[in-house]
Amino acid sequence: MSGKLYALSTGPGAADLITVRGARILSQLDVLYAPAGRKGGDSLALSIVREYLGEQTEVRCCHFPMSADSAEKEAVWDEVAAALDTEVQAGKQVGFITLGDAMLFSTWVFLLQRLQHPQTLEIVPGVTSFAAIAARAQIPLAMEQQSLAVVSCTAPESDIRQALLQHDNLVLMKVYGRFARIKVLLAEADLLDHALMMAEATLPGEQCWRQLSEVSDDQPLPYFSTILVNKHWEKT
Repeated sequence: MSGKLYALSTGPGAADLITVRGARILSQLDVLYAPAGRKGGDSLALSIVREYLGEQTEVRCCHFPMSADSAEKEAVWDEVAAALDTEVQAGKQVGFITLGDAMLFSTWVFLLQRLQHPQTLEIVPGVTSFAAIAARAQIPLAMEQQSLAVVSCTAPESDIRQALLQHDNLVLMKVYGRFARIKVLLAEADLLDHALMMAEATLPGEQCWRQLSEVSDDQPLPYFSTILVNKHWEKT
């Protein structure tokens, strides 16, 4: 069998929200690469998919630094991409897992840009965190002629302010460490009553705040925190 690389989306967190296709491929892998937030640390993505792995699968955890040092990050991306290419060229079935969807705000995309043999690649999509939040909170992401914007809270304030003005519905991702700033922008747009925040959706530690005006600026938030805004939906 010729080698192949699979980029496998794990979904938002709950193990049973991975796709059937993803679970089937995981069971057949020779090698699985799993990202970890820190050296020697646990991999959340690995904990999600572990029950689907076959006994033959070798697991390799790789640390991607959360650093402002571009050179340090690029060195790791180069190293991991080269390792994936080498495994595939050796004829192995290789997987790389990533939280949420592989093509949305994912480290995987930096590896994709560096792969030497993209013809041996399959990307398996997954449930996004904000799709899971909308389902858990029972708030639609968009309807009929409405617009939906997905915005990173790392964007300039002017861009976020403009998005809040222009769109009917918004997903504000990467809220962690930026909540106070985003709360001010939502208040300026008179949208606090049209927004909710959820952290660690579908995981045991899931938390939901439906009244952001009542959440203090220094409220400790988990890393995986996201805000949904729907200008036309009455929250319950």
